[in-house]
Amino acid sequence: MRNRPIDRVVACCIVAAALAWGLALPAPAADDGGTWGVAQLMRELGRVGRSQAHFTERRYLKVLKAPLQSSGTLTYTAPDKLEKRTLKPRPEAMVIDGETLEIETVDGKRHTLKLRDYPVLWAFVESIRATLGGDIATLERFYKVELEGVPARWQLYLAPRERSMSRVISQIRIGGTAARIELIEVQEAGGDRSVMKVVEDAP
Repeated sequence: MRNRPIDRVVACCIVAAALAWGLALPAPAADDGGTWGVAQLMRELGRVGRSQAHFTERRYLKVLKAPLQSSGTLTYTAPDKLEKRTLKPRPEAMVIDGETLEIETVDGKRHTLKLRDYPVLWAFVESIRATLGGDIATLERFYKVELEGVPARWQLYLAPRERSMSRVISQIRIGGTAARIELIEVQEAGGDRSVMKVVEDAP
């Protein structure tokens, strides 16, 4: 198994980006018992076929006094294509399609990775796809899932179950209103973190 430094760098970016999709959806509804919870929220998020949004992100690193800032677009196409295209401060792109990750750098070079060669990254991707697909059983296999709040203002907390993942990410916090995701915070095990604000594109 190859656990390379790229697992840490790419996984953090993908987790923060990919969970921002599932945007233009109906508000989560209560079930027949009148209780709103994770199952209902995930069911609504899983209905998306394609969604696009703009993001602004700040990464707080212990070695820097000021956060790194970036912005760009996010796109999800069911069932398994995820794209994060950074426009500022410099153009970069990450595209996951099936079992392949393609990274395009600012100088136009492209690097293609097979996700199965990177176990930690592969696990992250599968967990994200389970979220976008509304597969709560698979999501809970990888994460301890907690939901706080009400449909009008909620927060979803994801804590990795596997030690290999928890060495990279300690927690993901997603905040939203109804079925709109507005904030994603990724807390890294080493103390660094990223905060992403998401604004969905008009249909």
